[in-house]
Amino acid sequence: MAGTPDERGAIVMARDIFDEIEELQDLLKSRAEVSGDLAAALGKARRQLPRRIYNQGMRLAAALPLLEHPKLRLTQDEKSLHKAALEVKNHLKAIDVADRRKGRILEILGSIAFAILVVFVLLVTVLRWRGFI
Repeated sequence: MAGTPDERGAIVMARDIFDEIEELQDLLKSRAEVSGDLAAALGKARRQLPRRIYNQGMRLAAALPLLEHPKLRLTQDEKSLHKAALEVKNHLKAIDVADRRKGRILEILGSIAFAILVVFVLLVTVLRWRGFI
């Protein structure tokens, strides 16, 4: 037989968590532009994520090996893992990739404009100092 009803429920719960973790990895790849297993992807996206979201994701990554083991799977809290996965998933879905890309381009253009302004001011200062203006 497949086991007691508790074990079957734990197996179904683990499948749901595995599916949610796989979805989180897909969202991390598409929205945060990081890849790898969950822990590695969260590590790469750490600076982009709020601390709470990062910690919830790392909780899921830490629970993943325990969920793969049949007896240790029963020690995991189903509700808190689903809640953590939902919180991370909602945050990743709220990321606007186009806005982030536009912000990155504007940041680069702003730094280039500032550098050109500084060079121009230095040029005018040197020309004035040398008496050409």
